[in-house]
Amino acid sequence: MEAWIFTHNDVTLEHWMADFESTFDAWEEGGVRGIVVGRMQFRQDGETRIPAWRPDPKVYESFGVEPPAPAPRDPEKEKRLQAMLDNAAARGWHIMIFNGYQGLAGTQDIMNAFPQAHGVIIDGPGENHYELMFHHGGEVFDTRKHIRKLFEGIGADMDRIERGIHHLQERLHNLTPDLVRYHASGGMLSGMILFDINEDVTYWLRMRQEKSRRSWVEARRNVDRMNRKVELGGIPRTATFSPLTGQDYQQMAAYFDYIFPKHYYWHRGFDGMYGTVSRWVQRILQWNPSLTDQDAFAVIRSLLGLELPDITSLADMDLGFPEEFFSRVVYEETRRALDAINDVDKVICWVSTGRCPHHGDPMPALDLHRILTASQDAGLKRFLFHPEPELGAPEWRVISGMCGRRWHEDPEGKYWPRDTERPESSSRKGYFRPRLRPVD
Repeated sequence: MEAWIFTHNDVTLEHWMADFESTFDAWEEGGVRGIVVGRMQFRQDGETRIPAWRPDPKVYESFGVEPPAPAPRDPEKEKRLQAMLDNAAARGWHIMIFNGYQGLAGTQDIMNAFPQAHGVIIDGPGENHYELMFHHGGEVFDTRKHIRKLFEGIGADMDRIERGIHHLQERLHNLTPDLVRYHASGGMLSGMILFDINEDVTYWLRMRQEKSRRSWVEARRNVDRMNRKVELGGIPRTATFSPLTGQDYQQMAAYFDYIFPKHYYWHRGFDGMYGTVSRWVQRILQWNPSLTDQDAFAVIRSLLGLELPDITSLADMDLGFPEEFFSRVVYEETRRALDAINDVDKVICWVSTGRCPHHGDPMPALDLHRILTASQDAGLKRFLFHPEPELGAPEWRVISGMCGRRWHEDPEGKYWPRDTERPESSSRKGYFRPRLRPVD
């Protein structure tokens, strides 16, 4: 497989600019052929953030848009960032800017400032909330003011949407063991009875999907108005959650040059599959105390078509991931994305293992290897790895071994992943530090 790396950190962009030549040399040898960089900000004076380029007022004026207010700049950092991107471009790497889509004028400004980039990426394009409890900014039944405004913008009937939401909420508060055990395993028609899906619920779900689609139409129209070819990427939730988020992969394929399905599986934190399912189960049990854990998992299986191997209780989820999770669930999630999009070159799975910035339970290098192996077996050609915030030695050994020449762990070499402590730090305490020789 081909690897891309996300050169981004929620805290600072600068750490990627330090000694990028040696880092990129090692990455290239390990099979990296693309990077996603962003957000395009520098950190100044503690928590203050400033743009990583000088916005051009003439660009905004040409589109009839008020330019951004003048902001502090750091020319030395800007110069270093440009040098880093020039270096990546000279290697023939594909370069995309994360969160680079900023409407019509803003996107043009960013693309002018960074000519090395091929395009921009939207994180969660058109995404509707999909958590059953309020978590990380929203929940599935959320209709706060800004969400109502989006629905009203597409001409949706808010009264009907509210009726649909209320109807489904009531049903989810009134599930019984006999109802679940009779209908949960009965397929689509029984599932509609289990959740008491009526015309208002269906209307709400369709409007959520249409709200998503309208945002893609606008983004595609805007990037096509740029003064050069600009590729558009989108990062949707994994296929299992797409009916809830409104991100239909088959529809998305018409508007995006690249789709980055989120291969996020960790427990707890936010955005991971285990954590999301766990929260759904907890809330279903809270609303329906007569149900067992097995009943609640059956509800999730009926709703999403998702069955987690060897999981029959919430306690089971604390014991890690069985091998079958990867060979079945990860494989199927990858295969569903490839089949829906129907263009393997458009699909680049966005892989992370749970730590910063998602605060989930860390997944070890073994799980990373199993995610990538299952994805490759399903037919995936490329993935992007999201360091957290920096690559560790075990992760880089896995990635480089699968995609290029496996990295040689020489503590005296030019490159050492910064998330793993170099052995010589122990030698200062009097420990013996052996000289390593290549084993691959």
